[in-house]
Amino acid sequence: MPTLFIVFGLRFFFYSNEHLPIHVHVRNADGEAKFEVEEVKLTSNKGLKNKDISLAIALIEENKEIIINKWNEYHGK
Repeated sequence: MPTLFIVFGLRFFFYSNEHLPIHVHVRNADGEAKFEVEEVKLTSNKGLKNKDISLAIALIEENKEIIINKWNEYHGK
């Protein structure tokens, strides 16, 4: 379960057995959410607060290229 980065208590990661579309999981003490990366959108949420979702979306947009590169590198694309 590679961690991409941790910012403001939000851990951005993906699981080792992931599937397309490229997505990232974001977890903190409140819960976990999943976001598609190429066209950033929330696909599931179990406990993250709205302010954390907004921050996660902004950080994914800001780091989209890095996330996609890490995904492809890890999954051998």
